[in-house]
Amino acid sequence: MFVLVEMVDTVRIPPWNFQKKLNDAITEELNKKLANKVVYNVGLCVCLYDITKLDDSYIFPGDGASHTKVNFRYVVFHPFLDEILVGKIKYCSQEGVYVTMGFFDDILIPPESLQQPAKFDETEQVWLWEYETDEGAHDLYMDQGEEIRFRVTDEVFLDTSPSGPAPATTDTPAQPGQPKPPPTAEDSGQKKEAPYTLIGTICEPGLGLLSWWNN
Repeated sequence: MFVLVEMVDTVRIPPWNFQKKLNDAITEELNKKLANKVVYNVGLCVCLYDITKLDDSYIFPGDGASHTKVNFRYVVFHPFLDEILVGKIKYCSQEGVYVTMGFFDDILIPPESLQQPAKFDETEQVWLWEYETDEGAHDLYMDQGEEIRFRVTDEVFLDTSPSGPAPATTDTPAQPGQPKPPPTAEDSGQKKEAPYTLIGTICEPGLGLLSWWNN
């Protein structure tokens, strides 16, 4: 689930941190820059593990800060494919079951990867497994907050770095006295894409809600 990733970066230490030990100042700046951030094709950065190499520090003209090239190892959340994880159901929708690990929320179990046959309850807004027994079918609900065991089947990284200003539109200007049309979701920046998403499955024996198998 967690891996150590070797990284290299040039760390800028502002003058007001010169009284600190160099390693402490660098640790603070690296965690400020990387902790709880997703690095493309690497994973979710958690915390600094250690510093393996420090080059000489330099102060450039016009900048009172020091600049130091640092080799370091960082703790990263990046489960391998087919790894079994345990999380909690955050909520359900038509798209599937969303799972949280507490520190990472972008985990989706799509409908086709649920225990089958599965059905979405529109009233309760939860998925349920229609479990067949000798006495007939029993509905096993996947309620919010329940612990769930799943297998990682895929991962999706999305580059969310800024792409520059949007191209100029050629919309016809509003006539005098007429209200301006409301901005779209894309214009107002309301649509946000997760930079790192895990896709999981529970369509196997032993996977799914822990309460199913404990009972």
